[in-house]
Amino acid sequence: MINYKEIEVTVGSSIYHVHSRLTKDIKKNYCTKFNDIMLYSTDSLDGMFLKVTGQTKQEFEDARKQEQLDFKRKDLEHKYKIPELTKEWVENGKKTLTKDKWSLWEEMVPIRLGDLYKGMELGCCLEILEILKTNNQEKAKQSIYDQGHSGMSFGLVCSMLYALCEDKDKDFVKALR
Repeated sequence: MINYKEIEVTVGSSIYHVHSRLTKDIKKNYCTKFNDIMLYSTDSLDGMFLKVTGQTKQEFEDARKQEQLDFKRKDLEHKYKIPELTKEWVENGKKTLTKDKWSLWEEMVPIRLGDLYKGMELGCCLEILEILKTNNQEKAKQSIYDQGHSGMSFGLVCSMLYALCEDKDKDFVKALR
């Protein structure tokens, strides 16, 4: 039976780094926990990848490259659709917003479509504004929390709501923050 000396690796280390640390001194046997999986100096790099990811090193790298290509393709497709999406979102806004807010909405839409969230916050904002039309602030509050925002997207939606809501709902939006 081989005796292994357990070593610590830095949180956030890659499998490559762990493999390098464990095999640095080929005359000694080391092990370490990586994502609650025990890796050994006698494991090959492919073996470590299989234990941790269920894929060989090459399969893992190929999958990451494919993900990057898919992301870039989807991003380009979205950018290509922005003019068409802008028209759709402007029309959707006109169904919900009072006429005095249409111009502001028309300015916001292409900016939001071209930004980090690719327009996700447009639908979130309109959903809350529709609820506020019914004077059900409790339901509006629950709805915005159910939308699953990060701190940044929550702040963005609140800013949009404040700019687009009726005067009677301004205090409600302030209180959300």
